[in-house]
Amino acid sequence: MDPSAIAGRRSMRRKLTFWRVATVVVAIAAVFAAVMARWPATTQDHIARVSIAGIIQDDRELLERLDRIARNDRVKALVVSIASPGGTTYGGEILYKAIRKVAAKKPVVSDIRTLAASAGYLVATAGDTIIAGESSITGSIGVLFQYPQVKQLMDKIGVSLEAIKSAPLKAEPSPFQPASEEAKAMIQAMVNDSYAWFVDLVSARRGLPRGEVLRLSDGRIYTGRQALAAKLVDRLGDGDDIRAYLTERGVDTSLKVVDYEPKGSGGLFWISAAVSEVLKGIGLDGIGASTAIERLGGEKLFLDGLVSVWQVGPD
Repeated sequence: MDPSAIAGRRSMRRKLTFWRVATVVVAIAAVFAAVMARWPATTQDHIARVSIAGIIQDDRELLERLDRIARNDRVKALVVSIASPGGTTYGGEILYKAIRKVAAKKPVVSDIRTLAASAGYLVATAGDTIIAGESSITGSIGVLFQYPQVKQLMDKIGVSLEAIKSAPLKAEPSPFQPASEEAKAMIQAMVNDSYAWFVDLVSARRGLPRGEVLRLSDGRIYTGRQALAAKLVDRLGDGDDIRAYLTERGVDTSLKVVDYEPKGSGGLFWISAAVSEVLKGIGLDGIGASTAIERLGGEKLFLDGLVSVWQVGPD
């Protein structure tokens, strides 16, 4: 082959290598810039926001997020957006306590969206103030215990279940036979105790006489307007009203609001996808990091820093 042709090919290869490396460097710089914009919590003061939606249960991941917010001095306030029909009393209890832990260090606003009933309202009472929409649904202060009863169905198909128990109330109530009066009394006592705890909590948090809370706690639901009249919420409004309250508490409302999302819905997972798209664009998709380095050119390149970014893991 003509030496000049060989030299030309080598020159072209070096140029191609240069532009591939330059593309990767620019892409990684863009990714890091996006990271800084996406997580101002790592660089500046901000207002945190968490969303509590759906059925409330023992959500350890959410508790961990709230704990991080409580311990982060960069968080100057917390907005808890609630859209929940309720859930377990224990789930509501531990969320309530976690939010109060945050409130011991910084202002907390409970933002009732479409629905915050039962345990959803219980969680809302943990905020320093409760702001609801005029047509939001809230209330439903009470406790419910349900269990299925399939004895009639079993009788029809000719199936029975026998049990030998250490005591009459063991494993009661049972779906396989009607509950005894003693079992009903046991469950009612448990419901009453949880209900009394709920009522006392609302009374303490809302500054209402217990008798008044009992009157409001017959299980009924309220619109935001009705709840305001009953003093179950503090004001009606939206984002502007949340900012107004935080201003009253001395919080700089020009701070960016940062959503603390569940693991897997944000965070560093999207970086891998972004880098993958860059690799596809330069013809390096579907290969490992070490192979990618080799593909970038014949000359040995020092790319350890870039590789460590490409290998961001789920942790």
